[in-house]
Amino acid sequence: MKKIYSVEEYVEEHPNFSDALSKLRNIILTTEVEETVKWSAPVYTVNGKNVLGLGAFKNHFGIWFFNGVFLKDKHNLLVNAQENKTKALRQMRFETIEQIDKTIVLQYVKEAIENQKLGKEIKPERGKKETVIPKELNLILNSNKDLKSAFKNLSPYKQREYCEYIDSAKREATKQTRLEKITPMILQGIGLNDKYKNC
Repeated sequence: MKKIYSVEEYVEEHPNFSDALSKLRNIILTTEVEETVKWSAPVYTVNGKNVLGLGAFKNHFGIWFFNGVFLKDKHNLLVNAQENKTKALRQMRFETIEQIDKTIVLQYVKEAIENQKLGKEIKPERGKKETVIPKELNLILNSNKDLKSAFKNLSPYKQREYCEYIDSAKREATKQTRLEKITPMILQGIGLNDKYKNC
């Protein structure tokens, strides 16, 4: 995907919806939001906080409300584009420029700005996942001081990857084979899937 550096560029990249995107953009810019580009798409902020963004897809375009879950949505225009994945994000979708009602769009945008100022936002859950070390791995860690200290120095994410890798093996023989494979990797301080991440 091409990296986008300006809103104009983003609009040009979607010629089938460029007039409609420009129309939405002009409505949004009548408010106090600041226009920026994040994740190669137009994003509008208040006091540095993401309030809404513009998005265009194959068959529709629209406005993302970062904390749209708090909007009253009197006109039933909002959809959760990723059911069960996003708690706060809501999208106002359109398929044609004719569907854009300036007054209604402005109502939603202004309400989103007010909500942001009131601090209405769902913080991403950053609950620490507990790393449960399988007994087979625990055994070799406790019998090898260097290995244990190398394992402790890995990030929690990498530790979990190794634990799940051993835990997911059904047969005892597979667990042993996997343990032999990961021992030198842990000692080198590398994660289970590091080689794929650097491709």
